[in-house]
Amino acid sequence: MTSLALRDEAFDRVRGEWAGLLAQTALPVPFVTPAWQRVWLDHFQGDRRLRVLTARDGERLIGVAPLLVEGDRAELVGHYSICDYMDVVVTPGFEAAFFARLLDELAADGVRTLDMRGIRIGSPTLVAVSGAGAAGFTCTREHEALSPCVELPATWEEYLGRLSKKDRHELRRKLRRLGSGGDIALRVVTAPDEASGLLDTLFHLMRLSSHHKEEFLARPGMEAFFREMVRVMAEESMLRFYLLTLDGQPVAAVLNFDLGGVLYMYNSGYDPQYAHYAVGLMSKALLVKDAIESGRTCVDFLRGDESYKYDLGGTDQPVYHLVLTR
Repeated sequence: MTSLALRDEAFDRVRGEWAGLLAQTALPVPFVTPAWQRVWLDHFQGDRRLRVLTARDGERLIGVAPLLVEGDRAELVGHYSICDYMDVVVTPGFEAAFFARLLDELAADGVRTLDMRGIRIGSPTLVAVSGAGAAGFTCTREHEALSPCVELPATWEEYLGRLSKKDRHELRRKLRRLGSGGDIALRVVTAPDEASGLLDTLFHLMRLSSHHKEEFLARPGMEAFFREMVRVMAEESMLRFYLLTLDGQPVAAVLNFDLGGVLYMYNSGYDPQYAHYAVGLMSKALLVKDAIESGRTCVDFLRGDESYKYDLGGTDQPVYHLVLTR
Protein backbone atom coordinates (compact mmCIF):
# COMPACT_ATOMS: atom_id res chain seq x y z
CA MET A 1 0.00 0.00 0.00
CA THR A 2 2.91 2.37 0.64
CA SER A 3 3.97 2.08 -3.01
CA LEU A 4 0.89 3.85 -4.33
CA ALA A 5 1.74 6.38 -7.01
CA LEU A 6 -0.45 9.48 -7.17
CA ARG A 7 -1.16 11.05 -10.54
CA ASP A 8 -3.13 13.99 -11.89
CA GLU A 9 -5.01 12.45 -14.83
CA ALA A 10 -7.42 13.67 -17.48
CA PHE A 11 -11.06 13.00 -16.61
CA ASP A 12 -11.91 11.23 -19.84
CA ARG A 13 -8.78 9.08 -19.71
CA VAL A 14 -9.70 7.53 -16.39
CA ARG A 15 -13.49 7.42 -16.52
CA GLY A 16 -13.77 3.81 -17.72
CA GLU A 17 -11.51 2.50 -14.95
CA TRP A 18 -13.25 4.81 -12.48
CA ALA A 19 -16.63 3.25 -13.25
CA GLY A 20 -15.15 -0.22 -12.80
CA LEU A 21 -13.57 0.76 -9.48
CA LEU A 22 -16.87 2.14 -8.20
CA ALA A 23 -18.53 -1.22 -8.81
CA GLN A 24 -16.12 -2.77 -6.27
CA THR A 25 -17.09 -0.44 -3.43
CA ALA A 26 -19.74 -0.98 -0.79
CA LEU A 27 -21.52 2.32 -1.52
CA PRO A 28 -21.62 2.86 -5.31
CA VAL A 29 -23.79 6.00 -5.27
CA PRO A 30 -24.81 7.66 -8.56
CA PHE A 31 -23.42 11.10 -7.69
CA VAL A 32 -19.82 9.85 -7.72
CA THR A 33 -20.06 8.02 -11.04
CA PRO A 34 -18.04 9.60 -13.86
CA ALA A 35 -21.22 9.85 -15.95
CA TRP A 36 -22.95 12.06 -13.38
CA GLN A 37 -19.85 14.11 -12.58
CA ARG A 38 -19.04 14.82 -16.23
CA VAL A 39 -22.50 16.33 -16.72
CA TRP A 40 -22.30 18.30 -13.48
CA LEU A 41 -18.91 19.73 -14.45
CA ASP A 42 -20.13 20.71 -17.90
CA HIS A 43 -22.86 22.84 -16.31
CA PHE A 44 -21.48 24.07 -12.98
CA GLN A 45 -17.66 23.91 -12.85
CA GLY A 46 -17.18 27.58 -13.61
CA ASP A 47 -13.63 28.89 -13.37
CA ARG A 48 -12.43 26.41 -10.76
CA ARG A 49 -9.55 24.11 -11.65
CA LEU A 50 -10.42 20.43 -11.97
CA ARG A 51 -7.95 17.91 -10.60
CA VAL A 52 -8.69 14.21 -10.95
CA LEU A 53 -6.12 12.76 -8.57
CA THR A 54 -5.66 9.01 -8.95
CA ALA A 55 -3.65 6.45 -7.02
CA ARG A 56 -2.23 3.41 -8.79
CA ASP A 57 -0.48 0.27 -7.66
CA GLY A 58 1.60 -0.23 -10.78
CA GLU A 59 -1.01 0.37 -13.48
CA ARG A 60 -3.93 -0.85 -11.38
CA LEU A 61 -6.27 1.99 -10.39
CA ILE A 62 -6.75 2.06 -6.62
CA GLY A 63 -8.46 5.39 -5.96
CA VAL A 64 -9.94 8.51 -7.55
CA ALA A 65 -10.45 11.91 -5.94
CA PRO A 66 -12.27 14.34 -8.26
CA LEU A 67 -11.59 17.81 -6.85
CA LEU A 68 -12.19 21.44 -7.72
CA VAL A 69 -9.38 23.73 -6.60
CA GLU A 70 -9.57 27.47 -6.14
CA GLY A 71 -6.66 29.22 -4.49
CA ASP A 72 -5.66 27.28 -1.36
CA ARG A 73 -9.00 25.49 -1.11
CA ALA A 74 -10.15 22.21 -2.63
CA GLU A 75 -13.55 20.56 -2.53
CA LEU A 76 -15.19 17.46 -3.94
CA VAL A 77 -16.82 17.78 -7.35
CA GLY A 78 -20.52 18.51 -6.91
CA HIS A 79 -22.73 20.67 -4.74
CA TYR A 80 -24.81 19.47 -1.81
CA SER A 81 -27.98 21.07 -3.19
CA ILE A 82 -27.76 18.88 -6.32
CA CYS A 83 -25.57 15.94 -5.28
CA ASP A 84 -26.99 14.35 -2.14
CA TYR A 85 -23.81 12.35 -1.54
CA MET A 86 -20.21 13.06 -2.50
CA ASP A 87 -17.00 11.14 -1.84
CA VAL A 88 -13.77 9.79 -3.22
CA VAL A 89 -13.72 6.28 -4.74
CA VAL A 90 -11.17 3.83 -3.33
CA THR A 91 -10.58 0.09 -3.46
CA PRO A 92 -11.69 -1.34 -0.09
CA GLY A 93 -8.74 -1.68 2.27
CA PHE A 94 -6.66 1.05 0.61
CA GLU A 95 -8.50 4.07 2.06
CA ALA A 96 -5.90 5.12 4.65
CA ALA A 97 -2.98 4.77 2.23
CA PHE A 98 -4.90 6.68 -0.44
CA PHE A 99 -5.71 9.61 1.85
CA ALA A 100 -2.12 9.79 3.08
CA ARG A 101 -0.88 10.21 -0.50
CA LEU A 102 -3.74 12.54 -1.43
CA LEU A 103 -3.14 14.91 1.47
CA ASP A 104 0.60 15.00 0.86
CA GLU A 105 -0.06 15.98 -2.76
CA LEU A 106 -2.57 18.68 -1.81
CA ALA A 107 -0.18 20.12 0.78
CA ALA A 108 2.59 20.26 -1.83
CA ASP A 109 0.19 22.08 -4.16
CA GLY A 110 -0.48 24.75 -1.52
CA VAL A 111 -3.95 23.55 -0.53
CA ARG A 112 -4.74 24.44 3.06
CA THR A 113 -8.39 23.34 3.20
CA LEU A 114 -10.09 20.23 1.80
CA ASP A 115 -13.86 20.58 2.08
CA MET A 116 -15.81 17.34 1.79
CA ARG A 117 -19.58 17.57 2.03
CA GLY A 118 -22.14 14.82 1.57
CA ILE A 119 -20.18 12.01 3.23
CA ARG A 120 -22.77 9.43 4.17
CA ILE A 121 -22.67 7.16 7.20
CA GLY A 122 -20.82 3.96 6.40
CA SER A 123 -18.36 5.67 4.05
CA PRO A 124 -14.78 4.46 4.70
CA THR A 125 -13.73 8.11 4.31
CA LEU A 126 -15.03 8.82 7.82
CA VAL A 127 -12.37 6.48 9.23
CA ALA A 128 -9.63 7.11 6.68
CA VAL A 129 -9.33 10.83 7.43
CA SER A 130 -8.39 10.03 11.04
CA GLY A 131 -4.78 9.89 9.84
CA ALA A 132 -4.90 13.40 8.39
CA GLY A 133 -2.57 14.70 11.12
CA ALA A 134 0.38 12.93 9.56
CA ALA A 135 0.12 15.29 6.58
CA GLY A 136 -0.34 18.34 8.81
CA PHE A 137 -4.14 18.54 8.53
CA THR A 138 -6.72 18.63 11.29
CA CYS A 139 -10.22 17.31 10.64
CA THR A 140 -13.56 18.59 11.88
CA ARG A 141 -16.76 16.62 11.37
CA GLU A 142 -20.22 18.15 11.47
CA HIS A 143 -23.65 16.64 10.99
CA GLU A 144 -24.95 17.95 7.65
CA ALA A 145 -28.26 16.23 6.90
CA LEU A 146 -30.46 13.21 7.41
CA SER A 147 -31.13 10.83 4.55
CA PRO A 148 -33.93 8.34 5.33
CA CYS A 149 -33.73 4.89 3.74
CA VAL A 150 -35.95 1.82 3.81
CA GLU A 151 -34.50 -1.67 3.51
CA LEU A 152 -36.71 -3.85 1.32
CA PRO A 153 -37.83 -7.39 2.16
CA ALA A 154 -38.67 -10.06 -0.39
CA THR A 155 -42.42 -9.34 -0.60
CA TRP A 156 -44.86 -6.44 -0.44
CA GLU A 157 -46.81 -8.09 2.37
CA GLU A 158 -43.67 -8.44 4.44
CA TYR A 159 -42.91 -4.77 3.81
CA LEU A 160 -46.39 -3.78 4.99
CA GLY A 161 -45.89 -5.92 8.07
CA ARG A 162 -42.81 -3.91 9.00
CA LEU A 163 -44.70 -0.61 9.05
CA SER A 164 -46.32 0.64 12.22
CA LYS A 165 -49.96 -0.33 12.62
CA LYS A 166 -51.04 3.26 11.95
CA ASP A 167 -48.89 3.69 8.83
CA ARG A 168 -49.94 0.31 7.47
CA HIS A 169 -53.62 1.13 7.96
CA GLU A 170 -53.24 4.57 6.35
CA LEU A 171 -51.32 3.22 3.38
CA ARG A 172 -53.90 0.53 2.66
CA ARG A 173 -56.75 3.01 3.05
CA LYS A 174 -55.17 5.49 0.66
CA LEU A 175 -54.40 2.79 -1.88
CA ARG A 176 -58.06 1.75 -1.83
CA ARG A 177 -59.16 5.36 -2.29
CA LEU A 178 -56.74 5.80 -5.19
CA GLY A 179 -58.15 2.67 -6.81
CA SER A 180 -61.67 4.08 -6.55
CA GLY A 181 -60.69 7.24 -8.43
CA GLY A 182 -60.49 5.75 -11.91
CA ASP A 183 -58.10 3.79 -14.08
CA ILE A 184 -54.74 3.82 -12.27
CA ALA A 185 -51.49 3.02 -14.07
CA LEU A 186 -47.84 3.24 -13.03
CA ARG A 187 -45.53 3.63 -15.99
CA VAL A 188 -41.88 2.67 -15.50
CA VAL A 189 -39.48 4.36 -17.91
CA THR A 190 -35.79 3.58 -18.37
CA ALA A 191 -35.10 4.35 -22.08
CA PRO A 192 -33.25 7.65 -22.78
CA ASP A 193 -35.62 9.03 -25.43
CA GLU A 194 -38.75 8.13 -23.49
CA ALA A 195 -37.41 9.57 -20.22
CA SER A 196 -36.30 12.78 -21.95
CA GLY A 197 -39.74 13.11 -23.49
CA LEU A 198 -41.34 13.06 -20.04
CA LEU A 199 -39.19 15.80 -18.54
CA ASP A 200 -41.61 18.62 -19.34
CA THR A 201 -44.30 16.64 -17.50
CA LEU A 202 -41.98 16.20 -14.51
CA PHE A 203 -41.08 19.90 -14.48
CA HIS A 204 -44.77 20.84 -14.65
CA LEU A 205 -45.67 18.56 -11.73
CA MET A 206 -42.69 19.74 -9.68
CA ARG A 207 -43.73 23.37 -10.10
CA LEU A 208 -47.35 22.58 -9.24
CA SER A 209 -46.49 20.68 -6.08
CA SER A 210 -44.01 23.03 -4.38
CA HIS A 211 -42.80 26.60 -4.66
CA HIS A 212 -39.40 25.38 -3.40
CA LYS A 213 -39.16 23.05 -6.39
CA GLU A 214 -40.32 25.84 -8.67
CA GLU A 215 -37.47 28.01 -7.33
CA PHE A 216 -35.02 25.12 -7.67
CA LEU A 217 -35.87 24.67 -11.36
CA ALA A 218 -35.61 28.44 -11.90
CA ARG A 219 -31.94 28.48 -10.89
CA PRO A 220 -29.69 29.36 -13.85
CA GLY A 221 -28.81 26.32 -15.89
CA MET A 222 -30.88 23.87 -13.84
CA GLU A 223 -33.32 22.76 -16.53
CA ALA A 224 -30.50 22.31 -19.03
CA PHE A 225 -28.58 20.24 -16.48
CA PHE A 226 -31.63 18.05 -15.82
CA ARG A 227 -32.17 17.41 -19.51
CA GLU A 228 -28.61 16.29 -20.15
CA MET A 229 -28.32 14.43 -16.84
CA VAL A 230 -31.49 12.39 -17.43
CA ARG A 231 -30.39 11.40 -20.92
CA VAL A 232 -26.90 10.41 -19.81
CA MET A 233 -28.01 8.49 -16.71
CA ALA A 234 -30.56 6.61 -18.81
CA GLU A 235 -27.90 5.77 -21.39
CA GLU A 236 -25.80 4.39 -18.52
CA SER A 237 -28.76 2.24 -17.32
CA MET A 238 -28.93 4.17 -14.04
CA LEU A 239 -32.33 5.85 -14.46
CA ARG A 240 -35.77 4.67 -13.38
CA PHE A 241 -38.61 7.16 -13.99
CA TYR A 242 -42.09 6.49 -12.63
CA LEU A 243 -45.20 8.21 -13.96
CA LEU A 244 -48.55 7.72 -12.22
CA THR A 245 -51.63 8.34 -14.35
CA LEU A 246 -55.31 8.50 -13.42
CA ASP A 247 -57.62 7.88 -16.38
CA GLY A 248 -54.63 8.59 -18.62
CA GLN A 249 -53.88 11.95 -16.97
CA PRO A 250 -50.37 12.34 -15.45
CA VAL A 251 -50.89 13.09 -11.75
CA ALA A 252 -47.48 12.31 -10.21
CA ALA A 253 -43.93 11.55 -11.30
CA VAL A 254 -40.80 10.36 -9.51
CA LEU A 255 -37.28 10.50 -10.92
CA ASN A 256 -34.93 7.86 -9.46
CA PHE A 257 -31.43 6.59 -9.95
CA ASP A 258 -30.90 2.84 -10.00
CA LEU A 259 -27.51 1.51 -8.93
CA GLY A 260 -26.23 -1.45 -6.98
CA GLY A 261 -29.70 -2.75 -6.14
CA VAL A 262 -30.72 0.58 -4.59
CA LEU A 263 -33.26 3.10 -5.89
CA TYR A 264 -32.27 6.68 -5.09
CA MET A 265 -35.40 8.86 -5.10
CA TYR A 266 -34.02 12.07 -6.55
CA ASN A 267 -36.99 14.33 -7.29
CA SER A 268 -40.74 14.22 -7.72
CA GLY A 269 -43.88 16.22 -8.31
CA TYR A 270 -47.65 15.82 -8.25
CA ASP A 271 -50.81 17.65 -9.25
CA PRO A 272 -52.51 19.17 -6.17
CA GLN A 273 -55.88 18.89 -7.94
CA TYR A 274 -55.67 15.18 -7.12
CA ALA A 275 -54.59 15.64 -3.51
CA HIS A 276 -57.79 13.87 -2.36
CA TYR A 277 -56.24 10.67 -3.72
CA ALA A 278 -52.84 11.40 -2.10
CA VAL A 279 -51.21 10.88 -5.49
CA GLY A 280 -47.84 12.20 -4.32
CA LEU A 281 -47.55 9.66 -1.52
CA MET A 282 -49.18 6.89 -3.51
CA SER A 283 -46.76 7.27 -6.42
CA LYS A 284 -43.94 6.66 -3.97
CA ALA A 285 -45.71 3.74 -2.27
CA LEU A 286 -46.28 2.08 -5.65
CA LEU A 287 -42.64 2.78 -6.48
CA VAL A 288 -41.60 0.90 -3.33
CA LYS A 289 -43.89 -1.99 -4.35
CA ASP A 290 -42.32 -2.10 -7.81
CA ALA A 291 -38.82 -1.94 -6.30
CA ILE A 292 -39.59 -4.97 -4.13
CA GLU A 293 -41.07 -6.92 -7.05
CA SER A 294 -38.10 -6.08 -9.29
CA GLY A 295 -35.56 -7.29 -6.73
CA ARG A 296 -34.17 -4.04 -5.34
CA THR A 297 -32.81 -4.17 -1.80
CA CYS A 298 -33.33 -0.60 -0.64
CA VAL A 299 -35.03 2.69 -1.44
CA ASP A 300 -32.93 5.69 -0.45
CA PHE A 301 -35.16 8.75 -0.07
CA LEU A 302 -32.07 10.99 -0.03
CA ARG A 303 -31.75 14.21 1.94
CA GLY A 304 -34.64 15.74 3.82
CA ASP A 305 -37.00 14.86 6.65
CA GLU A 306 -40.30 15.04 4.77
CA SER A 307 -42.99 13.11 6.60
CA TYR A 308 -43.81 10.75 3.71
CA LYS A 309 -40.35 9.18 4.01
CA TYR A 310 -41.14 8.01 7.53
CA ASP A 311 -44.73 7.05 6.63
CA LEU A 312 -43.16 4.62 4.14
CA GLY A 313 -40.82 3.11 6.71
CA GLY A 314 -37.70 5.21 6.24
CA THR A 315 -35.08 5.30 8.99
CA ASP A 316 -32.58 8.13 9.29
CA GLN A 317 -29.05 7.80 7.96
CA PRO A 318 -26.76 10.73 8.85
CA VAL A 319 -24.73 12.63 6.27
CA TYR A 320 -21.57 14.45 7.36
CA HIS A 321 -19.53 17.47 6.38
CA LEU A 322 -15.76 16.99 6.80
CA VAL A 323 -13.28 19.89 6.68
CA LEU A 324 -9.56 19.14 6.68
CA THR A 325 -7.43 22.20 7.45
CA ARG A 326 -3.66 22.59 7.36
